[in-house]
Amino acid sequence: MRVNVSMEAAGFGQSVHLSQDGQQPTDGCHSLRPDTTRAEVKVILPALHPEGLRTAKALADKAVKMHKVFSVQGPYPVIRAALRARGWVEQRFHCSKQQHQSSESRFSSNDASYSDEETSDNVEKEQDTDRLHNLMSRLVRNEMVYFYWTNRRDAINTNNLQKEQIVNHFAKAASFTTKAGLCVNLRNLHWFDSADPDTFFPRCYRLAAKDERHAFIEDYRRTACTSLLKFIVEQDKDIQSKGTAHNIQNVQDQRKQKKQELKQLALSQLIDTALKVCQEYLESLEHSDIDASQEASQTLTQEEWAEFVKSYYLVVHGGAQIKSSNNFVSCCKAMLQRLEKVSPQLSIDGVQNIWIIKPGAKSRGRGIKCAKRLDQILRLVDVDPVVIKDSKWVVQKYIEQPLLVHGTKFDVRQWFLVTDWNPLTVWFYKKCYVRFSTQPYSLDTLDSSVHLCNNSIQKHLRPSQQRHRGIPADNMWLDNQFRAFLASQDREALWETVVVPGMKKAVIHALQTAQDLVESRKNTFELYGADFMLGQDLHPWLIEINASPTMAPSTSVTAHLCAAVQEDTLRVVLDRRGDRTANTGDFQLIYKQVSVEVPQYIGINLLVRGVTIKRPCPLPPLRPSYHLAAKRRGLHKEKDPAPERVTPLPKMLLRRAGLRNNSSEALPSPPPPPLEACGPKQVELTLNLPTRVNKPVPFNRASQFEVLSSRRAEVSNVCLDNI
Repeated sequence: MRVNVSMEAAGFGQSVHLSQDGQQPTDGCHSLRPDTTRAEVKVILPALHPEGLRTAKALADKAVKMHKVFSVQGPYPVIRAALRARGWVEQRFHCSKQQHQSSESRFSSNDASYSDEETSDNVEKEQDTDRLHNLMSRLVRNEMVYFYWTNRRDAINTNNLQKEQIVNHFAKAASFTTKAGLCVNLRNLHWFDSADPDTFFPRCYRLAAKDERHAFIEDYRRTACTSLLKFIVEQDKDIQSKGTAHNIQNVQDQRKQKKQELKQLALSQLIDTALKVCQEYLESLEHSDIDASQEASQTLTQEEWAEFVKSYYLVVHGGAQIKSSNNFVSCCKAMLQRLEKVSPQLSIDGVQNIWIIKPGAKSRGRGIKCAKRLDQILRLVDVDPVVIKDSKWVVQKYIEQPLLVHGTKFDVRQWFLVTDWNPLTVWFYKKCYVRFSTQPYSLDTLDSSVHLCNNSIQKHLRPSQQRHRGIPADNMWLDNQFRAFLASQDREALWETVVVPGMKKAVIHALQTAQDLVESRKNTFELYGADFMLGQDLHPWLIEINASPTMAPSTSVTAHLCAAVQEDTLRVVLDRRGDRTANTGDFQLIYKQVSVEVPQYIGINLLVRGVTIKRPCPLPPLRPSYHLAAKRRGLHKEKDPAPERVTPLPKMLLRRAGLRNNSSEALPSPPPPPLEACGPKQVELTLNLPTRVNKPVPFNRASQFEVLSSRRAEVSNVCLDNI
């Protein structure tokens, strides 16, 4: 049975369909809460009186005049209630059925899942039962919205917003809210600060990039060497503490097989190789290997590395029993002490060499797996060519020795707020909460129920019977409950001296590296959720940063804290706009950068400046001697030319003419031609020489002399004619 009740008289312009149990079906964007009863709906049905209409119109006109029209997308009842209490009027966020379906498809894809919101939370689960607010929303449907709160960054195009409109998402912020983006950006921290990212962020690699893939393989092999040294030292401690040989429990048939394979393994050679690799790593950090050749710097070949890793699996992963001497133990301890001074992550590596593989752009623990063998890690990544092409897979060193609460793993969810990127302004929330796993911590299994603390995963699992009774059934603690646990171990002071300062520094450094990549816009803010793991010394390690952190009241812990952080966010964003001394709740300003002046863009103004380049003088071409002499005389006309000496005839011609080459018998030389005649002009001499001789002509010395004399006379006559 279905009843159709028209509410047009109340100014809603729509019909409400009630099912037999009194609930309203979902229309694609809005739905009633499951606990809505028929009695509650009956109170809403009567139409408003004229007095109520006048009140709604007056309040709507006042909100429009004061620029207090807001729009909310998603299940945020706390935001709606807080804004209405401040005199704001809501304009319903328009969401068609097609847009809703496309939004669901985006959440299921690999590329756009930057949000920490649950998929089921994207559908709005609340209905406003206040007739007055519904009517005011109808009255301001065509007015400008001055405050947007959405659960998706791409729901609003910030380029179309005016200056005074406020929105809760920055554009291009995926550079640090994705695992791949955070992995890449933190490597550039040395350009922004003197801090080392290895002190707060477990080393991470993108396996789709060839250079990073190679760097990961080297890191895995080097970590296998340090893990072997740790294994030898820890085994020696167990032997000394128990007084008996250390036996690793394993299946009997596998243990016998491993012991037979280990007989062929020289333990001394294995440890010596690990020590050499660690020594080479220390020398590379000191830059003492710069002068060494590439062949000399490679300790092992590919075949030797494969054999070493196989032997490492037998010793550490296979559970084979070995006997180590005191000499080996002392060398391993000495090398580990040297590595501890230069490797800040040595304490979290452990002996299993476990790595965690994550899709670079997914949230809520989807697709995350743990693996300890190199071939398994590479095979997991290579199985999806689409994700490989987009460079979305990252592999990160797993924290094998975390701080445990009653033998159970946990992580910390910490909120922070960014209200500006220039100058960078960061607000840190003073309260946080702890999320537990449903299973006791163990490295014998790599199941997600043990190693992932995301509530979206653990809420579907039943807590283990072996888990400590001190862990609550909803798998969450408030921060003061965790501090009480630390107080029971006399470590409560470390919360304020180690944990909180470490989380603040990690957040600031992550934002510094992304400052040049995020599109800064005034009247924009964004709330983020950071996940931290704590080491055994309570040192915080940043795991990831989530945009649009979930605000669903899934437990009693989140119901209290999520409502408080939303209310305090509005205090910082709205209340401080008019009063800088306004109460900001539990938000604390921890960082405000000096403002950087950005030059004003006045359009394209191109200007080219330069100097002329002189053309180099080429070498002079080879010319006859009389051409060069004429050129020199032309350049120096003011000087009298020196008399040109006549070159005597060759001896051969003189002999043929029957003369001797002496001064008495030399031919008389004619006077040199004037400068004007022979200088600028060129004299052409045409010699009519026979090209073919039919018969030999007898040589006559007298006739030859006459020919030469006549030719010389012709040259002189030509010069005289020119004069």
